[in-house]
Amino acid sequence: MTALDQTNRLFFSASGLDSAKVQGLVEAAMQGGDDGELYLEYAQSEGITWDDGRLRSASFDTTQGFGLRLVCGETVGFAHAVNLDEPTLRRAIASVSAVKGGYGGQMALPPAPTNRLLYDDLNPLSGQTFEAKLALLQKIDAYVRAKDPRVHQVGVSLGAKWQAVQIVRAGAAPVADIRPIVSLNVTVAVKQGERIEEGSYGGGGRVAYDRYFEPEQWQTMADEALRKALVNLDAVDAQAGEMSVVLGSGWPAVLLHEAVGHGLEGDFNRKGASVFATLMGEKIAAAGVTIVDDGTLEDKRGSLTIDDEGTPSQRNVLVEDGRLVGLMQDRLNARLMGLTPTGNGRRESFACQPYPRMTNTMMLGGKHTPEEVIASVDRGIYAVGIEGGAVDITSGKFVFSVSEAYEIEGGKVGRPVKGASLVGTGSEALKHIKMVGNDLKLDNGRGMCGKNGQSVPVGVGQPTLRLDNMTVGGSKVG
Repeated sequence: MTALDQTNRLFFSASGLDSAKVQGLVEAAMQGGDDGELYLEYAQSEGITWDDGRLRSASFDTTQGFGLRLVCGETVGFAHAVNLDEPTLRRAIASVSAVKGGYGGQMALPPAPTNRLLYDDLNPLSGQTFEAKLALLQKIDAYVRAKDPRVHQVGVSLGAKWQAVQIVRAGAAPVADIRPIVSLNVTVAVKQGERIEEGSYGGGGRVAYDRYFEPEQWQTMADEALRKALVNLDAVDAQAGEMSVVLGSGWPAVLLHEAVGHGLEGDFNRKGASVFATLMGEKIAAAGVTIVDDGTLEDKRGSLTIDDEGTPSQRNVLVEDGRLVGLMQDRLNARLMGLTPTGNGRRESFACQPYPRMTNTMMLGGKHTPEEVIASVDRGIYAVGIEGGAVDITSGKFVFSVSEAYEIEGGKVGRPVKGASLVGTGSEALKHIKMVGNDLKLDNGRGMCGKNGQSVPVGVGQPTLRLDNMTVGGSKVG
């Protein structure tokens, strides 16, 4: 059964609505506007948390509804509801039609359709029983506690979502997508004397739970969480100052995502709010730096067969050999900037409007081995893990906490350090990249991105990088 067949059954057969009539209502509603769509969504989600030796929480949620959007110039009329019936839809149409005001626009061409599928349409929630899911969390807890007597506390969480969407717009056949996503996360606290430290590791993607029920998968994740916690037990206070920083491959690209990626989204550039707004075609990064946003990677957390406006996702080159060459666009901002949508129109749910958002954002690999990158640094830190931080989109200024880091002295990795933070400006950090490793790696699948009050799943990736003249915050001043 195709995604369109499944969504027709969910939204029309089950409700008694006639799909042809809904298409006609949408066609009439869009007349005189520049763009718009009816976005239908059905979603099931669950989350199970095992913490401190007991079941902490278990939840299951089902949501269904529609969002109707009409765009006239820069003005957007938007209405949403949980009831999918003709009277509710007609009230939504009357509400959004208020933005027309005699505007008389020309409806933009619909996205070109695609038959490409990037993930299965399976429902991960039904793939394992609740008892099996709970047993897995208990098994992970027992496994970690048996590994080291210093284990003080273990937290494990398992989550999944199955989302079915259909997009109806004027002048085009409806398009649909079925999106599964799962995640498994392990957090371990270890205690030695009075000192308690923590480590965590997680992953997931647009796959079934089954992958994470395999011992080689969950044991690897549990081992990594424990390893990080034990490393932090031996960590010394980080030294503050300006120095070279080597960022590890994979998840540390969250810095790239936050400090640079948001600044390359179409809306911030159209409004002049991004530091990159006037720099198209200019050198904004060091030679050898190429950054892409790729929503077409199979089974990855940030991937989308189509975005939430119906545009097929694609591989978008943003920075090529240091030069700014592209932006991430939804339909509204692309039209107003005279550009082409890039498949980056995303929304958290039917109750939200779409905005240009990242999918899987990464810096491509270079020519140096990770060992060469580290050996080139006389004094600095090697940041392997990065966690929460704050970014100002307009200026690009950022502060990020480092969850796992080591001293570099004389080109060699030394003692682990704690309490380090990275402070800088995204546009300046790009220019201070001195070496790019050849070990491009995507994160394990745990990223969430927030914007305008909405959260969507994303992926990040990068090779090992050397950045010079970075400000490192720490407990000691050198």
